[in-house]
Amino acid sequence: MPQLPAIAIVMGSDSDLPTMKGAIAICEAFAIPHQVAIVSAHRTPETMVAFAQAAHLQGLKVIIAGAGGAAHLPGMIAALTPLPVIGVPVPSRHLQGVDSLYSIVQMPAGIPVATVAIGNATNAGLLAVQILASHDSDLLKRVQQYRQSLCNTVLAKQEKLSQVGYQQYLEGMSQ
Repeated sequence: MPQLPAIAIVMGSDSDLPTMKGAIAICEAFAIPHQVAIVSAHRTPETMVAFAQAAHLQGLKVIIAGAGGAAHLPGMIAALTPLPVIGVPVPSRHLQGVDSLYSIVQMPAGIPVATVAIGNATNAGLLAVQILASHDSDLLKRVQQYRQSLCNTVLAKQEKLSQVGYQQYLEGMSQ
């Protein structure tokens, strides 16, 4: 029997999918059941309301919501669900996502949205996994292993830099 999704990754438009793929990749890397959907706060408001109000009843634990421009989706979902919502400001053509960031991060007291950097759906995925890991010791160990792999990568780069010097290191990076 397939597991119910624990994380929902929603976005206001299919044009947001290239940004949101980072969160999807993290869910896949940690083998977290997830769902991906296009839910527009402005074009399909009834669908958004129904999704947000029912999310906790369907077994979801965390919602990642990406939006650009006016970026109302994360805040509106947060207003309608008791679940944690992580907002991903999607870069926009004219303001490079600063408008989205301001919209998502400026939530009124009582309706929080955790917000990651512009375009950083990977961190949104990791934050969602860490939220789940706070109640799952096996997942917590996998998060710790992931963090250790990041550490090992940096240490290996430092070792190489020490061995070859910065000029040869830079030349290797450009190839």
